[in-house]
Amino acid sequence: MALFGTDGVRGLANGPLTADIALTLAQATAVVLGQGRIAEARKAAGKRLTAVVARDPRISGHFLSAAVEAGLASSGVDVLDAGTLPTPAAAFLIADIDADFGVMISASHNPAPDNGIKIFARGGVKLPDVVEQRIEEAMAGEKLRPTGADVGRVSRFSDAEDRYVMHLLASLPHRLDGIHVVLDCAHGAASGASPEAFSNAGAKVTVIGADPDGININDGVGSTHLDKLAAEVVRVGADVGIAHDGDADRCLAVDADGNVIDGDQIMAILAVAMKDRGRLADDTLVATVMSNLGLHVAMREHGITVRQTAVGDRYVLEDMNAGGYSLGGEQSGHVIMSDFATTGDGVLTGLHLVAEMARQKKTLAELASIMTVYPQKLVNVKDVDRTKTDDEHVQKAVKAVEAELGDSGRVLLRPSGTEQLVRVMVEAADEESAHEYAHQLAEVVRERLAL
Repeated sequence: MALFGTDGVRGLANGPLTADIALTLAQATAVVLGQGRIAEARKAAGKRLTAVVARDPRISGHFLSAAVEAGLASSGVDVLDAGTLPTPAAAFLIADIDADFGVMISASHNPAPDNGIKIFARGGVKLPDVVEQRIEEAMAGEKLRPTGADVGRVSRFSDAEDRYVMHLLASLPHRLDGIHVVLDCAHGAASGASPEAFSNAGAKVTVIGADPDGININDGVGSTHLDKLAAEVVRVGADVGIAHDGDADRCLAVDADGNVIDGDQIMAILAVAMKDRGRLADDTLVATVMSNLGLHVAMREHGITVRQTAVGDRYVLEDMNAGGYSLGGEQSGHVIMSDFATTGDGVLTGLHLVAEMARQKKTLAELASIMTVYPQKLVNVKDVDRTKTDDEHVQKAVKAVEAELGDSGRVLLRPSGTEQLVRVMVEAADEESAHEYAHQLAEVVRERLAL
């Protein structure tokens, strides 16, 4: 079974994900990422490699980061411990100090008992599948075992958060003066950096979900639980609410009335604003196949091309890098602004969203009105053969529904990558049609592809 998933190594801490695994993984990372022209040049000059290590606040992050740092230092890598920081902050810092690579200990939006290990290459970029495979294979191989003065040093990265916040502020096209923002930090990695950045940018800030105790991360707060944020925005009369997840690589929002503004709507707002300012490369937005049809319609009306990728921010990022595009993301709130970040950055996204409210002197509801969200119904059909969605009868049923919907809807059949399950998604102009067609197609899939 493969160790790496769609976003690093993840699992129950002290279950499948042990300190032993973390240490061995770090040693293998030093072997694989310690190769290459730049790394060899540094070694030839008598310099040790350098890695940045950061974590989110969950309690297991302490022993896992200690194990990672031990594995790296015992392999001759100098470690800069950045402490508790968002994942995008770790990625930024790797590039900012020209480190050779970095490691983030986080399970993102997962509950506190889980944890994960994300590895970034030079420049703060995620690893391609082939490199992850090489690291996994190296875990069973010979390790680097320097002695004496050649072992790595572990030291505190004392100004890590300050560097990150200054970077965020320098990216803004407009200050946030006069706007009242409620921040939900999910008791996670952004509990310090996000309130500091928004306050320094001029916003009036009310904070919830910023008291991490190691076990409350994502517990009823954050981007996967927006009710508390919506209620607080309405209660205090704020202009906008911004929600992060545990490692702050996501951003969702609520308007002054507590209505949710999802990742598609945020991308629509930013794409149009960037195009108006001449900052949207090739007038193109990169999104996944799960993005709402309303996003495509809105972008077409504003002369913006939408490129589609498979689900997953790594696929969005790959397409952005290949084409030199400046904006992309997912409905879930992973938004990548490649002029300023190498990965999704929830704090950066939130700052730029609120900056557009200030710059255009509009409410978030007014900005979001450029996109009409089409009702979307998703049905998970279990215990079916996910490899046979090209079945003749299934495809015939899909084409019939597509013909009925015309330009006012769409159909997507998406096999699960890990289990015998097919996701049936239908978008339509009204909720009833989306529900009816989705369940109609789900029955065909269940009947034709049953195991």
